[in-house]
Amino acid sequence: MKTISMFQASLALVLSVSLLTATPVVSQKIKVNDAEYFEVPGLNMLVFSSQYNGMFFDEKTAGIEMIHHGVRTSTGGAVRLQNTPEQWDLVPKMTSRKVDKATNSIEVGLRYQEVDFDSRVIVSAKGNGFEINVYLDKPLPAKVVGKAGFNLEFVPSAYFEKSYLADGRPGTFPLYPASNTKTEPLSAKIQQFGIHNTFEERGKPEFIVPDPLTTGKTIVLAPDDAEHMVSIQSETELMLFDGRNLAQNGWFIVRSLLPAGKTGKVLTWYVEPNVIPNWKRAPVLEFSQVGYNPDQEKVAVIELDQADQALKTASLFQVMADGKQVERLKGAVTPWGKFLRYNYAKFDFSSVKEPGVYYIRYGTHKTNIFPIAADVYSNIWHPTLDVWFPVQMDHMTVNEAYRVWHGAPFKDDALQAPLNQQHFDGYSMGDKTDTKYKPLERIPGLGVGGWFDAGDFDIQTGSHNTTILNFVEAWEKLKLDRDETRIDQARQYVDIHRPDGKPDLLQQIEHGTLNLVAQVKNIGHPVRGIIVPNLHQYHHLGDANTETDNLPYNPNLKPYESDGKSSGTMDDRWAFTTRSAFLDYNTAAALAAASRALKGFNDTLSTQALQYAKKLWDENDGKPNTDTSRFAMFRRNTEMAAALQLFITTKDDRYAKKFKDAIWPALDRAVGPSLTAALQAYPFMDKDYQSKLKDYVVKFKSSNDDLTKQNPYGVPAGTRGGWGSNQQVISWAITNYHANKYFPEIISPEYVFKGLNYIFGCHPYHNLSFVSAVGTRSKKITYGSNRADFSYIAGGVVPGIMVLKPDFPENREDWPFLWGENEVIIDICSAYIMLAGAANELVKK
Repeated sequence: MKTISMFQASLALVLSVSLLTATPVVSQKIKVNDAEYFEVPGLNMLVFSSQYNGMFFDEKTAGIEMIHHGVRTSTGGAVRLQNTPEQWDLVPKMTSRKVDKATNSIEVGLRYQEVDFDSRVIVSAKGNGFEINVYLDKPLPAKVVGKAGFNLEFVPSAYFEKSYLADGRPGTFPLYPASNTKTEPLSAKIQQFGIHNTFEERGKPEFIVPDPLTTGKTIVLAPDDAEHMVSIQSETELMLFDGRNLAQNGWFIVRSLLPAGKTGKVLTWYVEPNVIPNWKRAPVLEFSQVGYNPDQEKVAVIELDQADQALKTASLFQVMADGKQVERLKGAVTPWGKFLRYNYAKFDFSSVKEPGVYYIRYGTHKTNIFPIAADVYSNIWHPTLDVWFPVQMDHMTVNEAYRVWHGAPFKDDALQAPLNQQHFDGYSMGDKTDTKYKPLERIPGLGVGGWFDAGDFDIQTGSHNTTILNFVEAWEKLKLDRDETRIDQARQYVDIHRPDGKPDLLQQIEHGTLNLVAQVKNIGHPVRGIIVPNLHQYHHLGDANTETDNLPYNPNLKPYESDGKSSGTMDDRWAFTTRSAFLDYNTAAALAAASRALKGFNDTLSTQALQYAKKLWDENDGKPNTDTSRFAMFRRNTEMAAALQLFITTKDDRYAKKFKDAIWPALDRAVGPSLTAALQAYPFMDKDYQSKLKDYVVKFKSSNDDLTKQNPYGVPAGTRGGWGSNQQVISWAITNYHANKYFPEIISPEYVFKGLNYIFGCHPYHNLSFVSAVGTRSKKITYGSNRADFSYIAGGVVPGIMVLKPDFPENREDWPFLWGENEVIIDICSAYIMLAGAANELVKK
C-alpha cells in the first residue's frame, strides 16, 4: 500500500498545483465524540448511527455516512450484494454495534437473513482519515460469491462537473448516466424485496448490470475541489460505478468485492477525506422569504457553526426606489444557545414597520430581499390550489398552457388485491377480502376522482379523508372562493389558469368525494388504498397515464396482448380492502363534512356522501374497541371526529353526546392532538362546554411557551424520525388559529405567524421557503412525479428538515430523491391552504 505522501506526490504529476487545494489534517486528530460518531472540524463520519429501514429498505440515510464540510456527501457504507443497489434490494440488518473510544473505533455486525450471510465492519481513525476493515467468521456463501462487496456511496450532485483519478488516470463525473452496461439472466439476480422485481422484463428474463466507470487501487474523488476531495486506497481493486444507470435515484459508488473462501480480515480500505484547516460553517441567516406584515413580530434566527460565536449586532437595510440601500436598523444579536449540532442567535427587527423591500446584513453576510407589507399573505396559497392540486388529480387529463402534465390515467381501476399479500409501501392483505369480490376480480366504478397521494401514483384513503376535511374547513371558515381552474368531470379534463365560474375549492372537494363514495358504494366500505401491483410500476416517473395500459385486465389474453378493449397485462391497480373501524370512522368524518360543502353545488353527491357517512357510523357504532395495537388510539380519534362532523351536519344530539363523551378524556390524555377538534366544536356547543374548554387552552398556551426553550424557532419541530416535521408545524399553527379565534386573550396570533415563518424559511439548514414558488427563494428541487427532472410543481409543500441521528438536520436542494425531506403529499398541502387562508384572516383583523 502506498503511503499518503507518495500518493499525493503522484497526483502532482497529473494536476497542477493550483488545483490541489487539499491540505491534510495535522493539528487536530479525528476522535469518536460523546454522540458516538467520528468528529474533527469540517468532517464527521457516522457509523450506523442510523440503520437501514426494513419497510422502505434503502432510503440513503443509513450505514457509514460522511458529513463533509457541513454537507452529507456519502452514505450507505456497508457490505452490499450489488454493484449499484436499488432502493428495494436487500439491506443488511445491524446485529451489533460497539463504540470503543479507547481505540477510536466503531464496530458493527451485519446480517443478511435471506442468504444466511454475516459480516463485521470496523471503522477506525487512522492518520488523517479512516481505516475500514471487513471481517468474515465464515467464508462467503456460494450464492453471494462475486456479488458481496463493500460499498460507499457518494451523492452525485456533490460531484457533478468535478474530476476523479484512478491510479492517476483522470476522468470526470458524468452529469447524466451514459456508462456501459450489460445484461445477465434473471436467475443470477439476488432477490429483491419479497417476490418483487424493480426491472420490467417485458418477456425477457434478464436484468441490467452496470460496468464500472473506472477501476484502480487508488481512487481520488474531486481532487479539484477542496471541500469534496476524498481519497480511497485498497490492495483489493476499487471500482467506481454510476448507480443512475439502473435508477434515477442512484448514487456514485466506490466498491470492492469480498474474496471467496477466506475468513478473518478480508478487506481493508484507507479513506481520507480532505479537511480545510480551521474550517467553519458559514452562518445561515434564517427568515421568512414571504416577508412580514408590518405589525407582526419579525425575528431572524442566525445558525452558527458550533465553534462560532455570534457577532454583537446585525442590520436591516431597505432598498429604495432609486436603488439606494438605507440602513433602517442596527440592532443587537441575542445568543439563544445550542440546538442539535449548531449554535443559534436571534436578531429582532419588529420595530421596523414601514412597507418596503428589505434585506439583513450580518457581518459580511447578506440575505436576499424580502418585503414588509400589509398584503404579504394575500396570495401565498394560490400556487398550491391553482397548480399543485390539479396536477395531483387522478383519472383526469391535466393541461397547463402549452404543457400537458399527464393524460387521464387508470381507466382500468381496479382489481381486488389477492389474499395474504405482503405488498410494498405498507400495503398488505390478510386471509380474507372483506368484500364480495374474489382475488383479482374487477371491482367496478373505481375509475373516478381522487388524488395521487404523493410523488407516486397510488390513492391512499386516509390521506384523502384528511385532505377533504382540511378543504371543507377552509371553505366553511374562510370562504376561499378562488376560481382559476377548469375542472370538467364529464370530459375528465382539467385546464390550469382557466376559470370556469366555479370555486376551485368546491371542485376539489367534489373530486375527492367522488372516489370515497365510489369505494363505499361498490365495495361496501373504504379501502386502505389503491396501488399498482408491480414494483417496476411503482417507481414510475413521468406521465401517470403511462403507468398502466388503461385497459382492464383479461386473464384469457397473454401478457402484452390486447383485443382493443382489454389486455393480458397484469398492470391494473389493486384495491387493498381489509376493513378497519378506524378507517370507516375516518371516512365517515370526511363524507359528513363534504356533504355540507357540496350542498347546493352537487346535491346528488352531497346526499350520497351523508348517506354513506351514516352507513359507516351505524355499522361500527356500539362495537367494542378490542384493538390493543397503536391503531386503537387512531380509532378513538377518528370515531370522535366522525361524531363531530355528523353532528355539525345533521344536528343529531346522539352524535354530540358521543363527541362530548370522548373529547374530555382525549384532552386529558394529551391536549395538543385533540384540541383542534375541541375548538372546531366550540361554536356548536353550549356555554358549559365552551367554559370548560378554556382550561385546556391555558394548558396549550403553556406548552407553546415551552417550545421557545426547546428550539430557537418556538415551534414543534420534531428532531427525530424519517420524515420532516412541516406537517406537525402546520397543524400546530392551525390549532393556534382556532384557539385565537375563541380565546384571543390567551392565544396570540403570533403563534400562527411563527408556524408560517418556519415554513417560509426561518428553519434549520438553509433559509428557503418550503413551499415551491412561494417567497423570494423557495424549493426548486422536490420529490414529485417530475423529480427525475430536478424540478418542482408550484405550490408543493415538502416535509422539511429531517434529522439524521444523532444530530444532523438536513433538507437538500440539490438532490430531489430523499423523500423524507422533499416528497410533497396531499394532506400537508391541503393543511397549508387552510393555514395560509387563516393568516390572511388574522391580518385583516
